[in-house]
Parts: sequence; C-alpha cells; structure tokens
Amino acid sequence: MHLRAARVLNGNWTGTSTVPSRGLYPHQWSWDSAFIAIGLRHLSPLRAQTELETLLGAQWADGRVPHIVFNPSVPLDAYFPSPDFWRSSTAGRAAGAPRTVQTSGIVQPPVHALAVWLVHRADPGLSRARNFLPRMYPRLAAWHRYLLHRRDLGGRGLASVVHPWEQGMDNSPCWDAPLSRITPAPARSFRRADLDHGAPEDRPTDLDYGRYVRLATDYRDRGYADGGGEFAVEDPAFNALLIASEHALACIAQELGATGTARHARAERLTAALVDRLWDPAEGMFFCRDVYGAGDGAGAGAGESGALGSERCSQNGALGSERRSQSRDGHGSDPHPENPESSALTPEHRSQSTAHLSDHCPPQSSALASEHRSLRGALIPERSVSGLLPLILPALPRDIAATLVRTASGPHFELGGAARLVPSYDLTGDAFDPHRYWRGPAWFNTNWLLERGLRLHGEHGRADGLREALLRTADESGFAEYVDPYSGEACGALGFSWTAALTLDLLHEPPGHGVSPTGLGTFVKSDKGGDRG
Repeated sequence: MHLRAARVLNGNWTGTSTVPSRGLYPHQWSWDSAFIAIGLRHLSPLRAQTELETLLGAQWADGRVPHIVFNPSVPLDAYFPSPDFWRSSTAGRAAGAPRTVQTSGIVQPPVHALAVWLVHRADPGLSRARNFLPRMYPRLAAWHRYLLHRRDLGGRGLASVVHPWEQGMDNSPCWDAPLSRITPAPARSFRRADLDHGAPEDRPTDLDYGRYVRLATDYRDRGYADGGGEFAVEDPAFNALLIASEHALACIAQELGATGTARHARAERLTAALVDRLWDPAEGMFFCRDVYGAGDGAGAGAGESGALGSERCSQNGALGSERRSQSRDGHGSDPHPENPESSALTPEHRSQSTAHLSDHCPPQSSALASEHRSLRGALIPERSVSGLLPLILPALPRDIAATLVRTASGPHFELGGAARLVPSYDLTGDAFDPHRYWRGPAWFNTNWLLERGLRLHGEHGRADGLREALLRTADESGFAEYVDPYSGEACGALGFSWTAALTLDLLHEPPGHGVSPTGLGTFVKSDKGGDRG
C-alpha cells in the first residue's frame, strides 16, 4: 500500500507541486497541498517543503493564500474557472496579488501552519539547513492575520468564508440557505469543465454552479475586497483548522526562539469564541452560522433558537464586550494584535516579514465595519461533518468533546456503526446523497482529521477502528477522491493525491499510538520520516 500510495504522488508531481488529480484538477490547490505535504514528508521531506514553498510563494500582499495557483502550461479550457476568469494580476492589484503568477482570488481552509510544522519535524536538520521555518513563519503569520482581521465579518472573532469553495466542502447542504439569496450567473456565461470528468448526478447542479460563478464574479469585480458581498458564513471546520494551525504557529515561533505563549493563548480564546458562537448543546454539535441571515437579536448567540429549536448558553460577557469594542477599520485598534513574540525573532526574520507582506488592501469603511459588528446571523440547521471537526482542538472543553463523540457515533454519522467512514453530511438528512459531491459521500481528509481528534481526546479504540477503515477503503477504492460512506464504492477521481498522502501518514502511525503533552496531541507524534472550485 505504501508503494502504491507513493506511485500516486509521484504521478501527480509536477516538479514544484502536486496536482490533486491529472484530469479533473490540473493545478495546485491550497488545502490539498497542505494535506499532501503531510504525507510527502514520509517520502521526501525536501519535496514536502517545496510543495509548501510553491504555494506560499503565490501569497498575496494582503496575506491571503489563494485557493488555486495556476500552471501556465495547462490550456485555459482544461479547467473552469480559469486564470482569465479570476484576472488576479489586474482585478487583485489593490489587494496585492502577485504579478508573475496567476491565481484565484478566494481562499481555502488554513491547514498550512500545521503542515509546515509537521514537515519541519520530519527532518529538522534539512529544515534548518534550508532556513525553512524562518522563510515560512512571516508568510503564515500574515495569512492568519488576514483571516482574523479582514474576514471577521460577523465581528465576534471568527473568520468567515465568502464563497462555498473557500470552506472546501463545496456543495454541502449547509450552503443551500445562504446561496438561495444569490441570483445565478446565466448558464451561457460559462462552461463547466468538471462535467468532462465526472457524472452530472455526482456533481453540483447547474443552478448551484451558476450561484458559485455569480459570487466569484461579484467578488472579483469588487477588487477582491472583503465585507461587501451577499454571502458570509462562519464555519466550524474552517475555524477549527485555523485554531489548530495557530497552535502549530506557536510551536514554530518557539523553534525560532520565542516562547509561543501568546499564540497558544490566542488559540484558546478562539476556541472559546467557536464554542460561544457555533456550538449547540441540544443538538450536540457545531453548526455553520449564516452571518447575513436573520437572527433573533438576542445577542451573539442569536439565531440558534429559531434555527434549531434549542436553548443556548449565554454569551461570555467579558469576551463579548471586548470584541464589541474592537474596531475592524484597517487603521483602528487591532482585535487580534500581532503576536508580541515576533519581537523575539531575529532581525532578519522580521525583515523578511516586512519585506514580503505589506497590508495595503483598502481598509473597510467605518460604516461597513459598524454594520458588520451589529450582525448576529442565524445558525444553519444542517448536520455536516464540519460540525464534528472541532474535535481536533486540544482546548475543547471535555464535556463538548465527549458529546461530539456521541454525536459522531449516533444515527446521523454512524462512526463505528453502519457507515464504513463518517459521511460528509447527515445520513438521515433530507438532502443526503451517498454519491453527490459533499452531500453525503465520505472524504479521506475529514476522516483523517476525525481520527486525529478522537485520539487526541483519548478515544483510542474508535480512532483505531477509523484508521483501519480508512486504510482498507483507500486501498480498495484505488485512492479515490471520495467514496460511498456505506459501501466504500469509489467516486470522483481515482489516484487522488490527498487520499494517497494521508494513507502514507496513517501507515507511519502505529495503531494505538498515544498523544503528546505539547498541546497538539497526535499532530506532533511520530514525526520522524525519510471544491475546491
């Protein structure tokens, strides 16, 4: 299995990065590359470093890491939306898009600091010889700063996604309600290249795709400025990965001579905000929040009762008043002050940060910032695997972690039960479809994250069972992009890179391995090694 997984990654390697699959996804994708690097570190730490360096080399000056870095040798009609749709070097000029490489203008989940830390740990000698962490740290810090400043559209400390493709689970039923407000782009205005490689019944509908195109077009035509669109959702998985990566960034800061304390503390504050904003105790899981949806006006937790018919615990008053007093104007007070530990880094490290990343994205108007601070939104009553993924967080309250495990093991997700792997969407939900993109199939990256989270919170038996199921299903499916959650039948592309990469990572983790006391749990254990839209 190790050799077959390595063969997939070698076949998808371009020389500087790894495509998710040669046919359907012929460019570099952001969170794919992070997961791919985590597996590649077991084959070639140098290649894993190169993977991340290529991606972060396309970072915009405002800090965003684009969700696609385009390969100029690939024909424009091979993938849509193509570089001529995004027009990053012109439409993104005010936000600091690079001039020498074409990218998209949206982002994907921030797994990158976690990947950088794990890749460093695979071969610390090589990493230090190549100055890997000092080069990556300022880029990662700017990436997190962008999300925590520019994307706090709800004004409560969490990052919002402004397009379903940004969250990574492109076609999830979680997006149906906020997307229903979007007027779709005319069908004649674009051609869906994805249908050349997949069955229409497994892909998003034309109506949904038209809405995706409309959102992306409007964002582009605003110069990729945040805060003025019609779609903004706080997603539990996106924010959980940001928090996990903030812990990883603290470890990187420590490696570079700082204490890491301030970043760990920020991660814990964000964990508290995640619980306060997205946790529903009656339903036993986290839910997405539609920032522009109608809430009940009862405070930061508004919208839950109307959306899910459950009582919520009250907002933490001190945290809420602190956040309400913070300005989100680009030149005002900083709701997420830059890590004071950066002063402990060497002068050359700090100069790399200032030389590469200037914050010259136009500041939001104070009127818009005020409007967004007043928004409360509503929880979206759809059970997605996203609502289980905060299990990866070390500071998650023990009772919430235990409740998440019960929910994952219950009828909605059947962890260890009738389902072979945890599905992307509620098995009992009206929108469940075992084959349609993110509306029910099981994905390997989300199950890998759940395996880590289960182990982190002491659920070793369940974690071992999920690990075994992941390895067996990856092997039997030909390293498929995703699978039927019950049968394991392959769906989407075969020879998919993150499936192969995460298989390698699981193969290098012995069954029953323990957790580390560092706060990152299994993310720093056994580190030695030789819509996406």
